[in-house]
Order: sequence, then structure tokens, then C-alpha cells
Amino acid sequence: MTRSERERFDRLFEEVLASLPEGVHALIEEVPLVLEDRPSRQLLRELGIEDDDEILCGLHTGVPLTDRSVERPDASDVVQIFREGVVDMAGGWEEDEDDEGPFGGVDRIREEIRITILHELGHHFGLDEDDLDRLGYA
Repeated sequence: MTRSERERFDRLFEEVLASLPEGVHALIEEVPLVLEDRPSRQLLRELGIEDDDEILCGLHTGVPLTDRSVERPDASDVVQIFREGVVDMAGGWEEDEDDEGPFGGVDRIREEIRITILHELGHHFGLDEDDLDRLGYA
């Protein structure tokens, strides 16, 4: 990712954050969001991801609230957002269209950022992939 693409993404990220409800901002105080261009090779290996074609937009690390107990009260949760994965999932920077309809462009990237933030925060609250899919955050 080039410096200008990173800056462009980060501006969109800030716009999305500013548009989220106040309650979501309170969650972000509990679970910091970290922006990275892409996951490290080591992280991909730890996750069992070997295919370079697999897209990873974000990752919640820590213990979901539903799994905490007196013995495990805090787990230093963090949400990583991967710029390249989000842009790839959205279809790229340029808006285009194919037989299935429009894809790519700034609006689609903005929406994918929003979905990724809410998806990973959902994991913090113990939601699984099926739950998040039903909510439209998969």
C-alpha cells in the first residue's frame, strides 16, 4: 500500500468512526482499534491461513466478554483492521461494474470499514460468525 493510499484510507476510517453511534465509541475505549496495512506472515501462520488469496479485513484478539470469569477477568483485547484486506474486500479504489453489479470505489470501502469495525467489536461481545452474518456484519 502506498503512502497516499494509506492516508486516503485513514481519512475514510476517521469519517466512519465519526459517523458511528456514541455507544460504539464507548466500546472502542474498551477495545482499541489498531490500523495495519496487512497481517504479518507469522499471524497468518498462527491463524492457519496459507492461501494468499484469502482476505483478512480485521481480527479481534483477546477473550470475549462472554468467556470471562473471575479467573480470567481481563485479556487485553485489541481489534486490528487491515487496510489492504478492507480495500480488496470492497473491490478496490476504483468503482467498476460487472455482471453482478457495481463494486469498488470509495463508498464501498467506507462501508467495508464500518462492517469490519462492527464485526470485530461483535467478537468482543461473544458473537460468532453466524450471529454476525445474521446482523449483516459478515
